[in-house]
Amino acid sequence: MDARHEVTELLAAARGGDAGALDRMLPLVYEELRRIAHRQLRGERPGHTLKTTALVHEAYLKLVDQTRIAWGDRVHFYGAPAGAMRRILIDSARRRRAGKRGAGARAVQLDDVDLPIEERAELDPRLARAMECRYFGGLTDDETAAVLGVTSRTVRRDWVKAKGWLFLGELQR
Repeated sequence: MDARHEVTELLAAARGGDAGALDRMLPLVYEELRRIAHRQLRGERPGHTLKTTALVHEAYLKLVDQTRIAWGDRVHFYGAPAGAMRRILIDSARRRRAGKRGAGARAVQLDDVDLPIEERAELDPRLARAMECRYFGGLTDDETAAVLGVTSRTVRRDWVKAKGWLFLGELQR
């Protein structure tokens, strides 16, 4: 059986309550998850402490316990680890910066801080999710469209809009 079809069947089994389906699926999706992790780590600073394998394992641990997720299909499944990997890298960068620049400083809750990226994500959550799937997950327009439940044309428009927002954010710095 084709690995793609087997992954889809195992996702259906997990939706049906088969607790071991995700564990059986890991060997089938592991190399693709490593590819996604490697692509995300390429944009990190040299000497980053997280390596590809560690990032895959951390993302898997975050996702394997989430019983409330109803994986739609293989494309939907790959979008979730990509988002988890992105959040792991962001958390890692925040911890590194906190230790480097905030020694002895008063801790501030992120809820109390206005972050332009988060603000934009709140304005258009689909746009933020499209960016996450395309940039961090490496999904194609069609795959992203399947995850978001929109057309490929909508994804392409969202992609152009997101890049524009990022460019404007750079100009405002």
